[in-house]
Amino acid sequence: MNYLLILSIFFTLTQAKEKTVEQQFSVQTVKVKQLNRAKSIKNYGFVKVDESRVYDVSPRFGGYAEFLYANSLYQKVKKGDTLVKVYSPEVLKAKEDYLNTINYTKSRPNKTMLKSAKEKLELLNISQTEINMIKLKHKTSPFTDIISPVDGYIFEKPLNNNSAFSAKNVIFKIVNLDKVWIEVKIHQDQLKTLKSIDSFNIITSAYTKTFKAKKVQLYPQLDPKEESFTLRLEVQNQNHLLIPGMYTTVKMSSKEKSYLTLPSTAVIRKNGKFYVFSVGEYEGEYEPHEITVEPLNPNIYIVKDGLNSGDEVVNNALFMMDSDAQINGLY
Repeated sequence: MNYLLILSIFFTLTQAKEKTVEQQFSVQTVKVKQLNRAKSIKNYGFVKVDESRVYDVSPRFGGYAEFLYANSLYQKVKKGDTLVKVYSPEVLKAKEDYLNTINYTKSRPNKTMLKSAKEKLELLNISQTEINMIKLKHKTSPFTDIISPVDGYIFEKPLNNNSAFSAKNVIFKIVNLDKVWIEVKIHQDQLKTLKSIDSFNIITSAYTKTFKAKKVQLYPQLDPKEESFTLRLEVQNQNHLLIPGMYTTVKMSSKEKSYLTLPSTAVIRKNGKFYVFSVGEYEGEYEPHEITVEPLNPNIYIVKDGLNSGDEVVNNALFMMDSDAQINGLY
């Protein structure tokens, strides 16, 4: 192969390569536009128990579990259901005192004495039904039913059949799931946007349904490791689809407004400041231009200052523009 042919092939390949590089980095531009959009944040959260819907069943007397009806964790119970039948010497004595007072006051009426005997049972948290049965049947039962104060699920149950318990012991912890909390991590940079957010939608991989949530509280404590705050949302959960521990996607948005915008691909952040590359007077001329922006959503910035509607800026290959600007001392 002669020298001229080799040289010709070399120049052809070089030109093809330069053309390919030029195509790969062909500069595209975009104009600043006025758009109607809603500010939005997409974060992740976990379903938590609503702490105001946790109920401790704690007898005001000691005794022994005769028969356990609520005998397994996470068993569903309704308000008024019998949780356990117990024997308590203290309660039995109060029942007998009340029955004796009823019998005594038949021949010697004394409303104060009768009321006092009944109040002893009420202060021990004996159900009104059981108290009325003493008066109706004129006899006492050695056993007392402890009933559920609320609809819910048994989340703790230290009691077993034949267990002994003391006054003040928590023998059941019942959780009502008609409402639950969603705890969401909010980065401190998102706090400003959060102020205008008024719509909260909860999505889980378990269902196609979207759940509406209400903002309740932003916890006044920063997690220094994650540089984030915790936002608490409240969700109506009558069908108990949301279970504590579930992982959720939280989409937060504000009402639509008109904003001056740029796609995030047209903005570069450098040393804590934001820049665009404006189209210059001559073809192929681009200069860095500092602007003030804030996120509208993950793909769009709101332009607060530095550009006007219709201004044209570079929308790709910003790393190449940035390198060129540094070499030429434009920053």
